[in-house]
Amino acid sequence: QVQLEESGGGLVQAGGSLRLSCAASGSIATIGRMAWYRQPPGKQRDLVARITSGDSTYYADSVKGRFTISRDNAKNTLYLQMNSLKPEDTAVYHCYALRNGYVYWGQGTLVTVSS
Repeated sequence: QVQLEESGGGLVQAGGSLRLSCAASGSIATIGRMAWYRQPPGKQRDLVARITSGDSTYYADSVKGRFTISRDNAKNTLYLQMNSLKPEDTAVYHCYALRNGYVYWGQGTLVTVSS
């Protein structure tokens, strides 16, 4: 019912910035909760940031103050602005959506932060 496609990943030096995008196939205005998760190489997938349809947000302690999650309903797109990147941020970043009790995942976009 919901297709998600991430973009914006790439290679960046420590201290740099990237903005990830998650484009949805349909309107995101009715999606109650969207989020970004990340999975470092060889590690489990963990929550990075979350946003509701009312624009309330949550951030993992490791990214608080550096990352900003936002949504543009007119463009049906979720964003993750990542500043002051660290090598520890290297991971595949996945977009997540919860709608009417169903969970949807994007395929992921790779972020590599060099030291």
